[in-house]
Amino acid sequence: MTFVNANSDQLIERIDWQKVDGLVPAIVQDFASSQVLMMGYMNDQALSKTLDTQLVTFFSRSKQRLWTKGETSGNVLKLKTISLDCDNDTLLVKVHPVGPTCHKGTTTCWDGNPSEESQMVWLSQLEKLLAERKHADPDSSYTASLYARGTKRISQKVGEEGVEVALAATSGDKAELVCESADLIYHLLVLLQDQGLSLSTVIDKLKERHK
Repeated sequence: MTFVNANSDQLIERIDWQKVDGLVPAIVQDFASSQVLMMGYMNDQALSKTLDTQLVTFFSRSKQRLWTKGETSGNVLKLKTISLDCDNDTLLVKVHPVGPTCHKGTTTCWDGNPSEESQMVWLSQLEKLLAERKHADPDSSYTASLYARGTKRISQKVGEEGVEVALAATSGDKAELVCESADLIYHLLVLLQDQGLSLSTVIDKLKERHK
């Protein structure tokens, strides 16, 4: 796991604790989708515990104690990276959330109209929905029925949709190209989930090749 300012002692020392009165704001962001999930406060002990346990821990101003997100609900925030801003007074904490982050049961503390979300956030949420359908009743949805029919059939659908994308582009039908591309991406996401993989794994490979 890679951290910006990975050394716990160095990170703690760089924070301007006097400026923030001992509590540094910590903005929590979904590592995969970049969606902002919540904001909390950390003192030096909370930050140290976060780095040691890899589970995001805050200082509760109301209870005056440390609290690890999800300690009662199980909806923890698994630490991916953490970095300090240029003024040394705010942390950006990127995580893999387990379950909804907000205590109200929503994905984030700023849940709004899904149509207003960024495209990458929406795509990430679609991927999570497809993952949830893996063990659903095959009669409940097309996605669940695909999983039930197995890897071979899902792979065939990816191949078929790939051909349809190529044909649409060759014919110059842009509207059809968009539709077929959507079908291809959907079936590819299903196939990745079927194989225990995610879109982020593919993106990591693209980033590796781009170096």
